[in-house]
Amino acid sequence: MSINSQSEIAANLQVGPTDQGMVRIYVEGEGIDLPLDFDPEEATEIAEELLAAVEAARKMGSKGGKSKPRGKS
Repeated sequence: MSINSQSEIAANLQVGPTDQGMVRIYVEGEGIDLPLDFDPEEATEIAEELLAAVEAARKMGSKGGKSKPRGKS
């Protein structure tokens, strides 16, 4: 599956600090229980990548394309 492939999988996403000073991205769905821990510098890089993707998606959306339903978060 690529990043552009649509999926019917629903999942919950939680983000927060751990008691060990890490940033946890926690993904939970049917058959999925995935805690991902990152040090703060890595988490900052992920946040920057997310923001860059948001900007790219906004630019694509402003070209007249219809918005697609979002996955459950």
